[in-house]
Formats: sequence, structure tokens, C-alpha cells
Amino acid sequence: MKTLKASVQSVYVGVGEKHGKEERSSIRVEFDGVVDDRHQSFSRTCFGGDKQAKGSLRRNERQWSAVSVEELAEISEKMDLSAPLSAADVGANLCLQGVDELSRLPMGSILEFPSGAVLMVSEYNPPCRDKGAQLASKYETRSGVVLSDTDFPKAAKLTRGVVGVVEVPGTIVPGDEVVITVYEHPPWLARSS
Repeated sequence: MKTLKASVQSVYVGVGEKHGKEERSSIRVEFDGVVDDRHQSFSRTCFGGDKQAKGSLRRNERQWSAVSVEELAEISEKMDLSAPLSAADVGANLCLQGVDELSRLPMGSILEFPSGAVLMVSEYNPPCRDKGAQLASKYETRSGVVLSDTDFPKAAKLTRGVVGVVEVPGTIVPGDEVVITVYEHPPWLARSS
């Protein structure tokens, strides 16, 4: 399997009902997610657009979220922002540097940290209109054009980052090197024609 190397630029925890995250000097991940984060849980309630009906209780495959510096810069450029988009404002727990296409990591990819913490990617994190409305109220464009709630979802398509589950507990701090093992189907799983 292919491996990539990245570094942790910053880490965040979502406290209370605020939609952004607060930067921390470190985060602790346990089997139920990022400690003290509002998404820390083994289960979650489905919202509109999920695989199950709205309001259904399901396994929490969104215990953590990550974005990359590179993809945030790409989104900021597409949105013509006067200030760079922050990982905290898009609601990420981790901001990584050194992975150009973090959002394209396939399900099952593994992120390993020096503390022994291991995170597994569950899926791509699609941008939503609610987050677009929050960002439109906070950011301005270089050109002076007023942002709409659809600008972020359009600009962040396939670059919003990934979400996943905790495989092994540990601590994650800025500056940590991350070894990413990109999931590939084993050859023996391929069907013969």
C-alpha cells in the first residue's frame, strides 16, 4: 500500500453548540472520538441527507474531521477571500500540511501519529449550505462581492476534507508527523471476469 507523510499544523475541539472549533495545544482521541468535542460519541442522530432517515440513531462514523492547508488555500482562492479560510471555521479537528488531495483519501485509509494514535478514514466530508451561510457572514472577498450561502459548497466540492473513526487512542499535537497509509483493495478481492 502507498504511504504519504504529512504534519499536523493545528488541532481543534468543538465546544458547546458553536459551529466552529477552538484551537488547542493538543487533543486526546479515545474510541468514541475527540475528548471534549461535541461530536464525541459512539452514535449520532442522522441529519437530512444521511443514508438513514432524518432523526435515526446510527453509528458515529464522524468522530473526527480533518482538512489540509493546501485544500483550504484552494477553497479560499476559489471564493476570492480577502483572508485565508481557517480550519476552525470549517469545523475541523485536525489541519494537516503536506497532503494536496486529502479529501480524496479512500475509506479505510489510516493516519498514524507518534503517540500511537491511529485514525481511520470513513468518508469524504461534503460541504454544506449551513456552513456556507456561517462563512458568508464572517468572511469578505477581495473584490468586494458579497458572499452567499452557496459559495462555500461550490468552492469546497471535493476539497472539504475527510471524517473518520478512532482505531487506537492517543494524543495529537501540532508538529506531529503523520504517516498516512492509503487504502487499496487487496488483489485477492478482485473478481475474475
